[in-house]
Amino acid sequence: MENHTQRIVNKAWSYAHVLRDAGLPFHAYTEQITFLLFLKMADERTRPPYNRPAMMPPELGWQSLLERDGQELELHYRRVLEELSQKKGLLGEIFKRARLEIQDPALLRRLIVDLVDKEHWSSMQADVKGDIYEGILSRSASESPKGAGQYFTPRELIKTVVDVMRPTPEDTLCDPACGTGGFLVNAHDYVLEEYGADLDPDQKRHLKSGFVRGFELVPNTGRLCAMNLYLHGMDADPSPVTGGVDSLAADPGERFSMVLTNPPFGKKSSVSFVTEEGGLEKEDVSYERQDFWTTTKNKQLNFLQHVFTLLDVDGRCAIVVPDNVLFEGGSGETVRRRLLRQCDVHTLLRLPTGIWYAPGVKANVLFFDKKPGCEEAWTSELWVYDFRTNTHFTLKKNPLRRQHLDEFVELYNPENRYERQPTWSEENPDGRWRRYTYEEILRREGANLDLAWIRDKSLEDSADLEDPDIIAAEIADDLEAALEQFAAIASDLRENEG
Repeated sequence: MENHTQRIVNKAWSYAHVLRDAGLPFHAYTEQITFLLFLKMADERTRPPYNRPAMMPPELGWQSLLERDGQELELHYRRVLEELSQKKGLLGEIFKRARLEIQDPALLRRLIVDLVDKEHWSSMQADVKGDIYEGILSRSASESPKGAGQYFTPRELIKTVVDVMRPTPEDTLCDPACGTGGFLVNAHDYVLEEYGADLDPDQKRHLKSGFVRGFELVPNTGRLCAMNLYLHGMDADPSPVTGGVDSLAADPGERFSMVLTNPPFGKKSSVSFVTEEGGLEKEDVSYERQDFWTTTKNKQLNFLQHVFTLLDVDGRCAIVVPDNVLFEGGSGETVRRRLLRQCDVHTLLRLPTGIWYAPGVKANVLFFDKKPGCEEAWTSELWVYDFRTNTHFTLKKNPLRRQHLDEFVELYNPENRYERQPTWSEENPDGRWRRYTYEEILRREGANLDLAWIRDKSLEDSADLEDPDIIAAEIADDLEAALEQFAAIASDLRENEG
């Protein structure tokens, strides 16, 4: 990140700490910045050299905020947010259910005048202001793993996935659990970098308004995604992001050539509702859909089935899945067998622990292509890269970097994945890249895809143990994951007793 960009991120974040001391959580601060940034940029674009029509009447615009102070500013800004939340299209998506969370009018004034108004955001290159916003989102995620962090996929992992998937200007890309838009933004930037100089006018229009499509269950997170896309040059109206929508509830009817997604962690699908006492409760739900292979309450299995529906024939997918999707019986086995038959399931990347803001996560990236109907199974071989065994990462001391995955990208061979070479052999049992045939997978109980072969050195030799703080962090992650599993089992037992 360049010095000017980093300076603005640091300045923005200094305000976040001031507002936290005043009772505003980090993720709420990111939301408040989003509203102000959008209003400022909308005002800038009505002026030369842009001279665009105003998106809102003057009495709701940026200048109306600069003209006020104190209690008058606070009351007026509340009215602005209320009225804009009722609008349609991109405005409505950005300001959906918007509320002013900053209680001190003096702090609100400082944020408007000293931070947002001093920069000319529209004159910045899309990648610069996008980097600034991504920097704020990243800070918010790292400071509040239970808040924004649960929607934030590690950016180095996203870059790796995009690098091997290689989206093109002709693609239509969907993320049905888009969070703050990491996959969508990185895919868009990849196409600009690889094809920018050769894009024709139709491709430029497509990249701006038809290339990406996102769905996000949490309205506030969907808002952050819409703003992220807007700042990266995808300022289509209506917004390509639909917030507050349960992707799994129904087939949207749209089809895409590529799906890149990291569905939310947590094993069960559930709906939230308000009780008579005003409390919030969750109820487990299974989805009865004609396009699904099986009915289950397992959220990740449902997302896997949903993604299959979203893809065009020959469409390509990379999806982050937890370990249980690879080995779970019953519905899990049904989904795996159908996926192996109806798609070319060609690559599995086993991810290390310690790279997620949410603790206790053991996950993988599954790559597959959807194929037309056929009597024979489309999967012939599955290539597995074990990036988990004997690797140790932490968010602060030893974070994941893009170069850590250079070997995977090279071995994946995106130019021609039919000419891959394994690094594993009987002579080299610690090779991380291994091929399994379809027949070998079928011989495994339940078509189990939880494939690991490298010996864990820490189990054999204490000299190979990591630093105590890393070990402690991994134990804490495992304990938290175990507690979540026990809580789910206890919930099931209570249901059965009822």
